[in-house]
Amino acid sequence: MMARRLATTGLDAVFSYAGRTDAPVAQPLPVRVGGFGGAGGLGAYLHREKITHVIDATHPFAARMSQNASNACAAAQVPLIRLERPAWEPSDGDIWQLVPSVEAIPNTLPNAPARVFLAIGKQQVGLFAARPQHHYLLRLVDPPAAPLPLPHTTVVIARGPFDIAGDTALMQEHRITHVVAKNSGGSGARAKLDAARALGLPVLMADRPKLPEDRVARNADEVMRWLGHDADRGV
Repeated sequence: MMARRLATTGLDAVFSYAGRTDAPVAQPLPVRVGGFGGAGGLGAYLHREKITHVIDATHPFAARMSQNASNACAAAQVPLIRLERPAWEPSDGDIWQLVPSVEAIPNTLPNAPARVFLAIGKQQVGLFAARPQHHYLLRLVDPPAAPLPLPHTTVVIARGPFDIAGDTALMQEHRITHVVAKNSGGSGARAKLDAARALGLPVLMADRPKLPEDRVARNADEVMRWLGHDADRGV
C-alpha cells in the first residue's frame, strides 16, 4: 500500500528489498534488491543517490535492518520515519502465552509430542531443532533451499493474505495442537490467530524486539503527511 501511495503522487521513490523471497510481489516503483552492507553501506547509498527522506517499512522483527537505517540516516542527516503496524492484542476467547522472544519459544513448548503450526517464516526454524519430538507445520512463500533441521515437518507453500476459513481448514487437516507466531501485526497474517481462537488452540506469541526510538507512523496516511511536499527523492 505504501508503494502505491508513493507512486500515485509522482514522487521520485525507490522500493528496496532485502532479497529473501524468490518471487517478490510486483511493485509500482523502481526496485532495488539486496542488502546495503550495514549502516555504512546504506549511508553511502543515501549520499550517492541523493536520497532526501527514508521510510523504514521493514518487518517489525527485522530489528537489525531498522537499527542500520536509523544509524545511517542519523549520520547522513536524512529524515527517517518508521511505518510500524500496530501489534496484535488478544481478544476474548484467545489462549495466548506471551513470550519475550522467538528464541525463548522452543523451551515454552510442552515436553510431550505436539503438532505445531510454526508460523514464523524460515529464518529461525533452526531454533526448534532442540525440540525434535514435535511435528512442525511450516507455511512458506518459497520452497526450502536446503533440508530443514527438523525431523518431523510438513511444508505448505503459499502466499498471503490468508482467511479464517482457509487457516481453520489447514489446522484441522494437520491436527494442529499449538500455534507459534510473531506479533507482527497487520491484517494479512491475522487469520491464523482467529482460526486458533475458533478451534480453542493455544498460541505462543513472541513479543517484538526493541526498535530504535525514531519517528513512527501507524499507516500510510501518516507517512504521506510527514512527507508533505518536501520529499525530492525517497527510499
